[in-house]
Amino acid sequence: MTRPAFSRLPVTVPLPLLLQALAQIKDSDWHSHFNSHYFSGDWSGVALISAADALTELSPGHGKPVLRAPWLLDGRWQRALQELPLDIVSARLLKLGPGSRIHEHRDYDLEGPEADLRLHIPLLSPPNVDFLLDGLRMPMEAGECWFLDLSRPHSVDNRDSRERVHLVIDCRPAPWLEQAIVEGVSTTPAPGVGHAAQALAQFRRLLENDPQLCKSLQGVTDNETFIATTLKLAAEHGLAFSREELRAAMRNGRRQWNEQCSA
Repeated sequence: MTRPAFSRLPVTVPLPLLLQALAQIKDSDWHSHFNSHYFSGDWSGVALISAADALTELSPGHGKPVLRAPWLLDGRWQRALQELPLDIVSARLLKLGPGSRIHEHRDYDLEGPEADLRLHIPLLSPPNVDFLLDGLRMPMEAGECWFLDLSRPHSVDNRDSRERVHLVIDCRPAPWLEQAIVEGVSTTPAPGVGHAAQALAQFRRLLENDPQLCKSLQGVTDNETFIATTLKLAAEHGLAFSREELRAAMRNGRRQWNEQCSA
């Protein structure tokens, strides 16, 4: 069987019970994510289960799974997950604060048929959060369970005023789980386009239809000046995308972007 890049699983979790347990997590329990170069803003987590040999409780490892304090002190976590037929290696709460961003990266430790499988259960999932996998926005809703192949390029952008919290579970491959991933849920909506991609497309349409706007970028040969000018012009038209997102768009379609205003 070939695994898809993503799949919504036929799993029901007691979201109210999970939210009750989440509400009992103290502010002091949250610790900044160990991949400090991968994000800007607030990306933090709480370990429920983690490997005995992990460098930090939030880090991956290969040792025996150890039940951490939040799991041991609140039986609601176990009750919420006990019906799932999973061989759990780790379970973490991961929070992305308002205005925070996880930059595009790949989790190479999840690559290959024998690697752990990562499941995401959104607990707090405000609407203006873009979780992009291979450039597509994952339509995940609170209380659902999703497999995501995060060995592929992915990023998360919280444009909302509220925090996003996912319960992230790593588990060993097993026949039931493999079959559930391949089959998925038939009513799963198709992935969409992120806010930044929509804004970039709108800005390109503005350039096509506004010669004066296009003239502002003509003749700008310095790359950094071009990016700064583009961001300024986009903001003046109410369109928001980051320097990093613009760079990615230019890399992916350099000729199209560079020739946008040359006609």
